Amino acid sequence: MTVLVLDFGSQVTQLIARRVREAGVYCEIVPYNKADEALAKKPRAIILSGGPASVTESDTPRAPQAVFEMGVPVLGICYGEMTMVAQLGGRVEAGHAREFGRADIHVQRPSRLLEGLAESGSEPVWMSHGDKIVAIPDGFSVVATSQGSPYAAIADERRRFYGVQFHPEVAHTPRGVTILANFVRNIAGIEPEWNMHAFRAAMVERIRKQVGKAKVICGLSGGVDSSVAAVLIHEAIGDQLTCIFVDTGLMRTGEADEVVNLFRDHYNIPLIHAEAADMFLGRLKGVSDPEQKRKIIGAAFIDVFDRESQKVGGAEFLAQGTLYPDVIESISATGGPSVTIKSHHNVGGLPAYMKMKLVEPLRELFKDEVRVLGRELGLPPAFVGRHPFPGPGLAIRIPGEITPEKLEILRQADVVYLDEIRKAGLYDQIWQAFAVLLPVRTVGVMGDGRTYDHVCALRAVTSSDGMTADYYPFEHRFLGRVSTRIVNEVKGINRVVYDVTSKPPGTIEWE
Repeated sequence: MTVLVLDFGSQVTQLIARRVREAGVYCEIVPYNKADEALAKKPRAIILSGGPASVTESDTPRAPQAVFEMGVPVLGICYGEMTMVAQLGGRVEAGHAREFGRADIHVQRPSRLLEGLAESGSEPVWMSHGDKIVAIPDGFSVVATSQGSPYAAIADERRRFYGVQFHPEVAHTPRGVTILANFVRNIAGIEPEWNMHAFRAAMVERIRKQVGKAKVICGLSGGVDSSVAAVLIHEAIGDQLTCIFVDTGLMRTGEADEVVNLFRDHYNIPLIHAEAADMFLGRLKGVSDPEQKRKIIGAAFIDVFDRESQKVGGAEFLAQGTLYPDVIESISATGGPSVTIKSHHNVGGLPAYMKMKLVEPLRELFKDEVRVLGRELGLPPAFVGRHPFPGPGLAIRIPGEITPEKLEILRQADVVYLDEIRKAGLYDQIWQAFAVLLPVRTVGVMGDGRTYDHVCALRAVTSSDGMTADYYPFEHRFLGRVSTRIVNEVKGINRVVYDVTSKPPGTIEWE
């Protein structure tokens, strides 16, 4: 192991790993309370993540004391800095000088950690803390301050212990990547040898070791993630893999044909096309709660996979294209104390009675990394560059009860919206764009007649990883053109609105 990240429950812990990988260095994330085995592998550097707890309270997370006795560089981020300070003899107090959001730090003295940052003047960073360090341990010195944090960055250069009160892993800290690269490459002296080619080779070996001679079925959703997972697993185990594309009746127009043709014709991977629309829509009938929808869909997928696996001689493993953003919104990915945002059908939605074991080779990757892997595996560029499409499909784009009529209305609106985006040359500038059919009706007028029809919401966001996102700033003329086409061409919609909510506080999908 090269770099170990101890997770204290931050919603953005995986971003630390991502930034370290961007520096060309391999790392693993392990919950703080399950670190013994990872520490036995003798990591060359350790990073302590942020977290929602307060060091000032009893029974809150602490780093194993061995972390500070191994003679390797240690970097504490936010909560990680505070527990480092508290454990090494400093003092932290609660309840004053809170900092949330953008802040400016001022470098006070040279440090290898902050090389490349402004030596005078201010440097923008992202803060998110309510506690305050009031005394640092012996051996430490202040290397940067902010208005609310006299110890915004501290260092014990002799022991190579460092702490930052801000989050260098998030995009809102523009030169945070530089800070993390300084730590793993300059301070820890680790050579940049990790890349997607290396990940591919390592994952192929890991899949072979996990699966052995057993058979695997892979659930294809129609999106990039499950497709990349399928091609990677096929490279590892060949004909032991059979893909199952479940036509749930919740797909976009033409989705099923595109997926089936790609895998049967382009990759020659065994594929079962399971028609299950009646089952899915039947189980979803009358259901409005979004969490219940996701769990129903997850259970229905497993039922289909269980049934279809019998056709391939009883597969022992189910492969999925689960990504880290799915995991971190559903459960604590590494067993830590992070908060559930929503259950994803292939994470929090899996039923306890599922008979198969999971193979999830993309579980610690972000969407853009999956696209890099897809290109590495030779998937067609147009397919790799497709906008994300959720496993539950259009079910989570129809708040309220799902009906065949609503699905058809939404499909037609989605076709018009994406057609206009492509005509405007904007498709590749947008992370994800889609239409949502709202559970409200409004009065309208067409010709001389009154209408009382659905409202369609349009959503388009920019993002680098799916963890944070902002709405795409369409010109009003474009939105007007899309609205006119949808109202004129899609029977059942008489009003169109545009969603300008960022993530956070919203999520990208509506449910």
